Amino acid sequence: MYHYQPLAALEELKEEALLPNPVHIRDMIVRARLSPESALELNHKFQKYLQAFGKTQDLAKSLLLQLADHPRKDLS
Repeated sequence: MYHYQPLAALEELKEEALLPNPVHIRDMIVRARLSPESALELNHKFQKYLQAFGKTQDLAKSLLLQLADHPRKDLS
């Protein structure tokens, strides 16, 4: 399962532009054997990721809601 494999998640990000769920990123951090300094640094970056992920979800939801409110134009 990719969400416990950072390299697999990174590959998906390159190929499909999928952002890993923050819960999976958190689990990767917890499972890694990090020094206290590295753990603090990654936690700081994770907090930024979590904020950006939430903002991106809100933006995507807004876009999709607007698109769902408009009838589809048939291109044929």
